[in-house]
Amino acid sequence: MEDIKKIVKDCELKHVAIIMDGNRRWAKERNLPSAVGHKKGVDSLKAAMKACDDFGIKYLTVYAFSTENWNRKPEEVSFLMDLLAQTLKNELKEMDENNVVISFIGDTTKLNPKLQEILADSVETTKNNTGVNLQIAFNYGSRDEIVHAVREIIASGEKDITEETISKHLYTRNIPDPDLLIRTGGEMRVSNYLLWQIAYSEFIVLKKYWPEFDKEALAECVKEFARRNRRYGAG
Repeated sequence: MEDIKKIVKDCELKHVAIIMDGNRRWAKERNLPSAVGHKKGVDSLKAAMKACDDFGIKYLTVYAFSTENWNRKPEEVSFLMDLLAQTLKNELKEMDENNVVISFIGDTTKLNPKLQEILADSVETTKNNTGVNLQIAFNYGSRDEIVHAVREIIASGEKDITEETISKHLYTRNIPDPDLLIRTGGEMRVSNYLLWQIAYSEFIVLKKYWPEFDKEALAECVKEFARRNRRYGAG
């Protein structure tokens, strides 16, 4: 494999955001329960985190549960909540040892108190780490985020509203905007994900499903990103 770490440094790739799509379709094509696809997706997330660390990518933000996902069957919603809880319980020690910083974006107040406690513990445990910053978007919707930001601004009494004003009231206020947005599963839409933050992100859509995503797939995305000419509207 090429020296991806050098490519990342040369093209100044700091933040990758991913829409982890295709768990259910991956399972369906193999005549497996959707739960198997979601569990396999956790393995892909671990591989992506490890790859970011190896490549020198500082920020990784993943779309784990959207505000619209509440409309899925109750048993699947319950499973996804339990999967997050169990994953954090099982993987937190290793992630902490690997220097990962964990944070969450989204309205976590809507989650059950026990899950909120688990999330808070993972944030507290890893807050002083200095490795890959993993942002998990859970109960996240970009329109909801913007509404939340506007309400905060109104409550603060701020009058001089600029782009910076809005940015500092978003869930992602401590996170640089994504340089690269990857979507697996082949769908050509952003699904209410980081709408403000991806204004000038480069998009890559992969046909492969999320459970098929690995270090090599991320390396190929990095090389494609490096070939892009980011003009930011300048021509």
